[in-house]
Amino acid sequence: MTPAKRPTPMNLKRRSRLAGEAAAASAEVENSLAVDADNTSAAFFDVDNTVMQGASIFHLARGLHRRKFFTTQDILGAAWKQAYFRIVGVEDPEHVAEARSAALAFIAGHTTEELESLGEEIFDEAMAHRIWPGTRALAQLHLDQGQRVWLVTAAPIEIATIIARRLGLTGALGTVAEHINGVYTGHLVGEMLHGPAKGEAIKALAAREGLDLSACSAYSDSYNDLTMLSLVGDPCAINPDSKLRAHAKAEGWRIRDYRTGRKAARLGVFGAAVAGAAVGSVAAGTAIRRRLG
Repeated sequence: MTPAKRPTPMNLKRRSRLAGEAAAASAEVENSLAVDADNTSAAFFDVDNTVMQGASIFHLARGLHRRKFFTTQDILGAAWKQAYFRIVGVEDPEHVAEARSAALAFIAGHTTEELESLGEEIFDEAMAHRIWPGTRALAQLHLDQGQRVWLVTAAPIEIATIIARRLGLTGALGTVAEHINGVYTGHLVGEMLHGPAKGEAIKALAAREGLDLSACSAYSDSYNDLTMLSLVGDPCAINPDSKLRAHAKAEGWRIRDYRTGRKAARLGVFGAAVAGAAVGSVAAGTAIRRRLG
């Protein structure tokens, strides 16, 4: 068999030139598809039941429970609130405050590095598959238009930042837990980023970034986020609770619902969902069902 001839220097030069031209052509295509940055408008997304199914702080607490941060008994109350939130789809401010404050207390004595590392693992195992594809697509539309996209949530800023980064978003605004020398104290810096506090955070960010709120969009499932939604020129109700749905209809706001078979889920799989919310524990599931009974 005759051995293949080595390319001559001229052939190598020609092939190199072709490779360079191909790379340049590709770059021109990418440049032609690039969208100019829109520095005056942005989009703000609530997280719980808007970007993902259920409460992000519960998924975080569940993951920390598996890693022995606290006992099954500690999480029973949070499991009940999560089951209520998931099945009924209504965010009770008192439940939210109790569950999130308790979850933040669980991390007292742990380091920020530890929570951030575990948060990455917990996102992969408990949150990634709960992202609503429809909401994710809406966020991507804003990114494709050159706009920045922020999550605005009462969840800890550490987990909110992880979610934003994993979804390719600009960043996140979230509740800040106090830490000294990198160790959590179990207290908050100020209050939870919930309700009117979200509106204040968005106004502060808009002032810092030079945003025109009348050209911005906001998305949430909860009537509790009415302050945030009312700040912008383009509000949208995602998987809305009954009060927000009624308000959105009255105001002519966009409404998007990505929950499939919602009524069937309430009636047909109520017990299964409650049991699942109890951290997969038989004892926890029994306790939850007793409370429902």
